[in-house]
Amino acid sequence: MTLDSEIEELVEGCRAGDKTARKVLYTLYAEPMLALCYRYTGDLDEAHDVLHDGFIKLFTHFTYRGECSLGTWVRQVMMSQAIDHLRRKKKFGSLVVNEEQLPDLPDESEVAQAGAQLSEEELMAFVAQLPEGCRTVFNLYVFEEKSHKEIAALLHIKEHTSTSQLHRAKTFLAKRIKEYLAHERKQ
Repeated sequence: MTLDSEIEELVEGCRAGDKTARKVLYTLYAEPMLALCYRYTGDLDEAHDVLHDGFIKLFTHFTYRGECSLGTWVRQVMMSQAIDHLRRKKKFGSLVVNEEQLPDLPDESEVAQAGAQLSEEELMAFVAQLPEGCRTVFNLYVFEEKSHKEIAALLHIKEHTSTSQLHRAKTFLAKRIKEYLAHERKQ
C-alpha cells in the first residue's frame, strides 16, 4: 500500500464520518496545528479552543478535494479558524498606527543573527508576547508567506496597517531578543 493510497483511504474515511479515520487525522495533525493556533492566539487555552473548533469544522464540513496536500489543507483550515477567533474577539479594530509612533527598525541582518542564537521555543515565546494585531500580521507574513495585500484582505484592514504592524512586531522582537541576550551574557 502506497502513501497516496493511505491518504486517500484516510480522506474517504473522514468524509464518511469514520471515527477511526478521524482519530488518525487528529493524531497526525493535532500537535503541529496546536503550535500554529498558539502562534496566532498567544495563549495556550485559547489555542486549544481554536484547535478544537478547527477540527469540529474539519469533520463537519470535510471539503478536502486534493488540490493541495492534506496537511496544507488542514493548516489552511486552522489558520482561518484562528483568524476568525481573533476577529470575533474584535482584535483587529485597533490596528491603526501613526508612522510617527514607530521607532526605527534595527538592522534586519543583526536581528536575524541575534535570533539565530535562540532556540525555537525561546523565539516562539517572544512571538507569543507580541500584541495580537502585530502577532497575527507577523505570523501571516513570516510563516504563511502572505503579502501585505493578502493580509489586508484576510483581516479586513488597510495594506498600510499590515506593513505598520509588521514593523512594530519586528521592532518589538528585536528589542526583546537584544534584552534577552544581554541578560544571558551577564549570567
